[in-house]
Amino acid sequence: MLALTKKHHTEEKAVELCFQGPASKQKAAMKALKDLGFKRLPTKNTPWREALAEFSDNEFGTALAGARHREGLTQRQLAEKTGIPQRHISEMENNKRPIGKNTAKLFATALNTDYRVFL
Repeated sequence: MLALTKKHHTEEKAVELCFQGPASKQKAAMKALKDLGFKRLPTKNTPWREALAEFSDNEFGTALAGARHREGLTQRQLAEKTGIPQRHISEMENNKRPIGKNTAKLFATALNTDYRVFL
């Protein structure tokens, strides 16, 4: 006889911890937590370029891709709205082609944002 069974969770829920203690034991505590699978989160005052270092070398392309995704558009759909070839949009998102002021204004209109985020 078949019976319904409850699915086991495959991933544990994440928690955020905050501790206070002697400064001399900070490194040991950080190592112990890291060994348990915890990772250090950026502080609230960390500049975004430091917290998201993997995007700092292509911030304008990342802004373009993010705005495009926010609006739910593909590169092809954005190309149709702006008249800019899809391959150029791809090159801009991948930091292989610069985004000029006129192009930024076209993107801003199509993506409902300020053109300066792309410059």
